[in-house]
Amino acid sequence: MKIIFRWHGPQDPVSLRYISQIPGLYGIVSSLYTLPLGTPWPAEQLMGIKRSAAEHRLAFEVVDSFRIHEDIKLGKPDRDRLIDEYISNLRVLASCGIKVVCYNFMPVFDWARTDMAYPLPDGSNTLAFERTAIEAIDPRQGIDLPGWGARYQPEQLQRLLADYADVDEERLWQNLEYFLARVIPVARELGIKFALHADDPPRSIFGLPRILKNADDLRRLLAIIDDPANGLTLCTGSLGCDPRNDVPAMVNEFAARDRVHFVHFRNVKISDNGDFYESAHPSACGSLNMGAIMAALYDANYQGYIRPDHGRMIWGETGVPGYGLYDRALGITYMQGLWEGLANAAR
Repeated sequence: MKIIFRWHGPQDPVSLRYISQIPGLYGIVSSLYTLPLGTPWPAEQLMGIKRSAAEHRLAFEVVDSFRIHEDIKLGKPDRDRLIDEYISNLRVLASCGIKVVCYNFMPVFDWARTDMAYPLPDGSNTLAFERTAIEAIDPRQGIDLPGWGARYQPEQLQRLLADYADVDEERLWQNLEYFLARVIPVARELGIKFALHADDPPRSIFGLPRILKNADDLRRLLAIIDDPANGLTLCTGSLGCDPRNDVPAMVNEFAARDRVHFVHFRNVKISDNGDFYESAHPSACGSLNMGAIMAALYDANYQGYIRPDHGRMIWGETGVPGYGLYDRALGITYMQGLWEGLANAAR
């Protein structure tokens, strides 16, 4: 497996110099986070990231958060133009050596948390989701979720929610199928593997449809176009925050078929009422059996990319919530220890 580390570009408070000091790291995953949707991606900016990474002996082969315009998800009349623009950007990515594109098809909110600095007993803080906090929000009065308050103006958000009032899960599936029918043949031609991220969390919020919640949904996605170019970003924390999901079994099923191209490796601690917070990576710190997940990846001879996903903010570190250096670096050493133990046991 190729261990990579998410880097938000030159504006990231975590420097490539520090990232490169993590033992056994293959590369980084990044994106052009500040560009509006529908904007052409300049190859020079991508190559700038690639050169910066190479200066620290790191590869840049995966793009994360390659966002899709809401009009494509809604199936609006201008979706063909927007998909054409998306494909043009794919060609730029391929020309810059990008091999995997991580994306999602979640309406309006790519992810949802209710607290970006949930305090833990050890003095660290983390991302958390509380159902009652969501239920207390009246979308008609505006939605101010942490991390999303500045993304949409109130009038724009209300228009989006109104547009989705007539889009149920089946309609959203149809719009995803339309999108994939256009982009997957191009991805195959370019040698790029698409890796769809599950809904985060895998449940409806504010009445919006969610279609990537469990193993049946993942099977349906992969059956749309049965081709390795149409694959998964298997996020253990997103899928794992629904205790009905057997994450090791999902790895056994999908990674063995070469349909998992990217893994987000993180643990979550789930309460009886479905609330959760993102814990430290080891199994004992959360509700997931991270050793069993890694064993499934090892059994599948997983050769793809994997990154520690969100981490706690520890040791007084400040910065982008969930994306500090220290806890994610600890996550990497934990991942490497699990993998090495499995390899030694197999000898």
